Formats: sequence, structure tokens, C-alpha cells
Amino acid sequence: MDDRNLSRKTLQRSGCCVMETVSPPILSVHNLNVSTSGRQILRNVHLDIVPNQVFGIIGPSGAGKSTLLKCINRLSDLVPELRVTGDVLFHQQSVYAPRQSPDDLRTRIGMLFQQPVVFPGSIYQNVIFGIRRQGVVRRRDWPEVAERSLREASLWEEVKNRLGHSASKLSVGQQQRLCLARTLASDPEVILMDEPTSALDPKSTHAIEELMTELKQRHTLVLVTHNILQARRVADWIGCICIADGAGELMETACCDHLLDQPRCQAVAEYLRHAQ
Repeated sequence: MDDRNLSRKTLQRSGCCVMETVSPPILSVHNLNVSTSGRQILRNVHLDIVPNQVFGIIGPSGAGKSTLLKCINRLSDLVPELRVTGDVLFHQQSVYAPRQSPDDLRTRIGMLFQQPVVFPGSIYQNVIFGIRRQGVVRRRDWPEVAERSLREASLWEEVKNRLGHSASKLSVGQQQRLCLARTLASDPEVILMDEPTSALDPKSTHAIEELMTELKQRHTLVLVTHNILQARRVADWIGCICIADGAGELMETACCDHLLDQPRCQAVAEYLRHAQ
């Protein structure tokens, strides 16, 4: 049986990884190719992501890591010049199926960006922005959802007495956790994270990393990071995208420690030699 059709659970014991077959992967990328204006960005990407883990994606700048995330929840649709072929399966169903609503998909597969995207208005209005627009939560339940999301993002105690204050007054680290709370309000199954701590100080970075460990109990996280130490701290499984013949290719996937300590691919080893 093709192990790409099976989910994999990683157990780390004494530095070793043991593979266990569990359920089908929550996300599968099949032969994904992305190009723009005749230039190839990603080439022949195949990838499976297991539920309830942090899947790290590393690689040099310009290799297409952020583009891969955008293809997973179809934010790539918003870039008209991008041409995407291949497929992405979410619960074994194509995200590019004709009947698949991109808005519904992005509710189930949320995204946290490199820079906090805070909307004009209050902290409370920012948290409920998505569920208010989607109309999937009754108005009377908004306060309850806002509190739950802020608690899950470890921000409730810091802002509970000033929910009506401007979100722009928060620190950058608090703004990023506010954006996470807004994503969590829709109760996504998957959260894509595109270098979510690159603009944060060490204390805020630590807070976000601790949240990742907690959030994977209920969600699946896909983390793009240039910080190899961060990948080692939080990722269960990892994939490395490197540039080959001008386009990003997924060179290797493995248990995080195995890939970082004993890469099989020469391109991955070379990247890690300069990145660490």
C-alpha cells in the first residue's frame, strides 16, 4: 500500500522516530506546480500532513514556501498571474473542486501571516470580524466565541477589561495573538502560519511557540519558518524546499530531528549548513 495514502504518527524516543499508521492525512499535495509569467515557482510538490501535529516547512528565501501555503487554502486565487496545476486534498477532497467555496475553505483552513493584520476598530471587533462576515455564528454567541478565542490565544487576561479599545494600541506581539484569536474564532481544523514570529521580540516569539504546542491538540499547524532552532523546538515533522533549476522542489520530509541532524539529500544538507 502506498504510504502517501496513510497518515503518519511520529514518536520520538531516544532521538529515534517510529512511524505508526493511523488515519488518512488531513492534507495531501499531489504534483503541485506553480508558475507566473512563464517562471516556475514550485515544481512537482508531493506532500502529506498528519492531523494534530506541527508540520514545519523550511528552505531558502524565494523557494516558494509561502506560495505553497497560499495554494493550500486557495489564497493563490487572489493572485491572477499565478498558474496552479496539480491538486491539494483536504480530507481527501480537492480544494479546487468546482463546488468548493474558497471562503468556506479559508474558514476551515485559517492563516496567520508574517506581519499582524489588524483591522481598524476595537479588539472585540477584530476577533469577531470573520465570524460576523461569514454569518455562521449567531450574534448572541459572538461574545462567548470572542472570549474562547482570546483565551485559546492566551490574550484574554491581558485585554478582557479593554475589549472596546483600539486594536492598534496593542503591542506587535499582542497584535499577532489577536490575529490568531480572530483565526481561531472560526474554529479551523488547520492553521497555516507564514513566519508568524519573524517580526516579534524573543518574549513574544516564545509565547507563540508555546501556543503552537497547545494548539496542535485541537488543530493541525503548518509552519513556514526560516528559524531552524524554532523548527527544532516546535515541529513534529518537517519538509525542506530547495531551489533546483530555478524552481522550488520539496527535497526531503522526515521527523524533525532526523532531517535536521541526518539529512539524506545533499541540497538539504547544504542549506542547513548555511542556515544554522
